[in-house]
Amino acid sequence: MAIATKERTGGAAITLAARLSDTLRQAIGAGQFPPGSKLPSEAQLGETHGVSRTVVREAIAALRADRLVEARQGAGVFVLEPPSPMAPAPFSVDNIDHARVSSVIEFLELRTAVEVEAAGLAAVRRSPAQEEVIFDCHYAVRACLEAGQPTSEADFALHLAIAEATNNSRFRDFLSMIGKSVIPRAALRNEDSEADQATYINLIMEEHNAIIVAISAGNEEAAREAMRRHLRGSQSRYRALLREQRQFVR
Repeated sequence: MAIATKERTGGAAITLAARLSDTLRQAIGAGQFPPGSKLPSEAQLGETHGVSRTVVREAIAALRADRLVEARQGAGVFVLEPPSPMAPAPFSVDNIDHARVSSVIEFLELRTAVEVEAAGLAAVRRSPAQEEVIFDCHYAVRACLEAGQPTSEADFALHLAIAEATNNSRFRDFLSMIGKSVIPRAALRNEDSEADQATYINLIMEEHNAIIVAISAGNEEAAREAMRRHLRGSQSRYRALLREQRQFVR
């Protein structure tokens, strides 16, 4: 079935690409293009559906992202086998098992890879307004501490503010997806003494301070190192908790 809508510029072209990808997706699902078969060429698809090659390429890219087709250099675009029902589930925050310390450690390692780079980018890309928000969030954590209130939410807001200061929305999207539940404050247990908890929180505040001072100074490498030290420290604290749990079980 041809796409009758005339191509225009800007958003309309994106709409045409989406329509064409949907049309091809339906054709693949209906068996018109079985697994292993080759799709018509860009020129043929463009002529059949009344769109440009640019639109065709965007539509094919969408199918490739969904792993419905693959491009083979010099040969064309071929339909892939549908994914097996037993294939691993896509990445999801729902996979975090907060009852298992090891699961939280895994996500902390992932956070480290992302947030170390975010801190470095924030140091060189932040605007004055974003820098102000980072400091405000840092002081909010301190205010919660002084008032004896939970600090996890304020802590997470600080990390989000740093991600926002990269001026790359993907960093904030990633942290928002994971959520505040992996903030290391969860490592504190009810049986910890008030002195132990205060020492732990003060340590976190010092680590945060090193991060934001480096960002404010525009020191990219220092910001990365401070964030790396902060999150690796969190991993170490969780691993210590994991060892204690294993010893208790034995």
